[in-house]
Amino acid sequence: MNLRQLFLIGTAIGLVPIALSYGLMPQQSLGQLFGLQVDSVNGFHIFRAIMGLYLTLALFWVAGALRQPLRQAALQSLVVFMFGLAIGRVGSLLIDGMPDKVLVVYLLLELVCGVLGLLLLKRAD
Repeated sequence: MNLRQLFLIGTAIGLVPIALSYGLMPQQSLGQLFGLQVDSVNGFHIFRAIMGLYLTLALFWVAGALRQPLRQAALQSLVVFMFGLAIGRVGSLLIDGMPDKVLVVYLLLELVCGVLGLLLLKRAD
């Protein structure tokens, strides 16, 4: 396995627990992790949709790792995903202030993964 494949699989594996924490049982996990109260069908719906998006992208990244014709698109989607999240978090920092430490760690990981993804896009398989 080359670096691009390992990066796609590793990032996908790392994203799965985050996805599940958002959507599997949002009323429990989000309260415990972030002190966020989710207690309505609309709230459950939103966080389960986010979970679905995360899991689907993680599956696409694994498919890109396993199938060379999908690899470039998988890396591109990973970069867009990571920088998209990071841009939203930076905006929130500027507008809302400092969040919990775990969310700052998420921001740093998203920036690192986005940059690594860009670097790997330039590498040949």
